[in-house]
Amino acid sequence: MLSRAVTTSARRCRALASSRAPTRAFVSAKLPDLDYDFSALEPVICAEIMEIHHQKHHNTYVTNFNIAQEKYAEAEAKGDYAGMIAMQPAIKFNGGGHVNHALFWKCLTPPKDYALPEGELLKMIERDFGSLNAMQDKFTAATVAVQGSGWGWLGYDKANKKLAVTTTANQDVCLSTGLTPILGVDTWEHAYYLQYKNLRPDYVKNLWKIINWKVWDIGESRRTHQGAAKP
Repeated sequence: MLSRAVTTSARRCRALASSRAPTRAFVSAKLPDLDYDFSALEPVICAEIMEIHHQKHHNTYVTNFNIAQEKYAEAEAKGDYAGMIAMQPAIKFNGGGHVNHALFWKCLTPPKDYALPEGELLKMIERDFGSLNAMQDKFTAATVAVQGSGWGWLGYDKANKKLAVTTTANQDVCLSTGLTPILGVDTWEHAYYLQYKNLRPDYVKNLWKIINWKVWDIGESRRTHQGAAKP
């Protein structure tokens, strides 16, 4: 009798604890507005590409990221560790797609507003690469050489206090390489194929005409996390 009473009591306690298990809230990601019109980056990037890229591709990452976060939170509330682990690839891919694109839009500016880097950033580029042109050449070569889909990055190495060029596959974030991003370039075909076809080198080289070097100032106080734009 005592054994049955203890077992019943234990079951009630577990049931009560389960019913009170909190569902951890998550912050829904939102598609950020652009700081310019879809046509503002022409002739480097046409309006059709910008509209599809932002409204369709980026928006899909946001939607799927939120779905994955919600399913993860539900699994966590249930103590479903296998379910939590199963959602991590979707969170990594779609979350990375959102974060990377949010920064990418900030890294671009209409041709009429383009200005060369200056101040601290220019000094660091010249110190670590020799010149702006040398950095651009290294960045272009690495980014064009990305196999399949991915991103090219100019990032800040906090440990060594220097700038470096790197790349990531798919939607992996720059922070996964140990660098804090300053500039990110999308090499997925949806970013350029309608206009440049298979000529990725031309796409990357032309982007230098619309790089917003002021993003360094925008993200100056937030270099410790991925991206100049919050979700």
